[in-house]
Amino acid sequence: MTTGNPKPYVRDLDKAALRGEPSYVWRDGQERRLGLILDAAGERAGGTVLVDGCGVGMYLHRLGEYAGHIVGLDIEFERLQEAKTCAEQVVNAVGEALPFSESAFDLVLSHEVLEHVQDDRATIREIVRSLKPGGRLVLFCPNRGYPFETHGFYWQGGYHFGNIPMINYLPRAWRDRLAPHVRVYTRRDLAGLFAGLPVRYIQRTIVFGAYDNIIARLPRLGKALRSVLVWLEKTPLRRLGLSHFWVVEKTAAD
Repeated sequence: MTTGNPKPYVRDLDKAALRGEPSYVWRDGQERRLGLILDAAGERAGGTVLVDGCGVGMYLHRLGEYAGHIVGLDIEFERLQEAKTCAEQVVNAVGEALPFSESAFDLVLSHEVLEHVQDDRATIREIVRSLKPGGRLVLFCPNRGYPFETHGFYWQGGYHFGNIPMINYLPRAWRDRLAPHVRVYTRRDLAGLFAGLPVRYIQRTIVFGAYDNIIARLPRLGKALRSVLVWLEKTPLRRLGLSHFWVVEKTAAD
């Protein structure tokens, strides 16, 4: 299934470095993650939903098929012009200061956004504040154990886009000099962001990517790779996966 018009993979290298690139085409990888989101959300997916960092609206569109009311938020005004066709309400704002009342949402999705915000602790605090007691955050963000840095790196004053091996395995200070534009997280890093907040963990795991680009070029090899990696998610080797996948439930009003 394809949702929206296909776009060039990277339209603006400076923006890609700062904000990352949203999904422009709906493929198997997004479909799989949608299934994970819906399973994690349960009946909350039919309530009031916020996609925090909605990009051009891929997940906004699909979750809108289930939600009673859905809101998209993004810092990039240009992207919201595309996203506004996918939802009743889109808001141009930052995650560190959500323009919503306390306990406004049954479900918040943060999909590969946390690594780009200026203050990730403030962003998590705002998400928890905006959730209803019993509401859930579904969070995807980069795993430091993944062998590649997918957001590119800086070298000799220039930005180089692409999947760069081994950067995330360097000591933190070195890694952050090469990739100062994007965070990467360990399990402990993420737990620290939630410390002291009224939440409980429903699920904390790591998932691999779907590798749709490889499948498009080499279908048999790509599908075999995907099958193996999905199986590895059930083993300790999931620590090498692409993204943390956390489901966090608010336990009480702030």
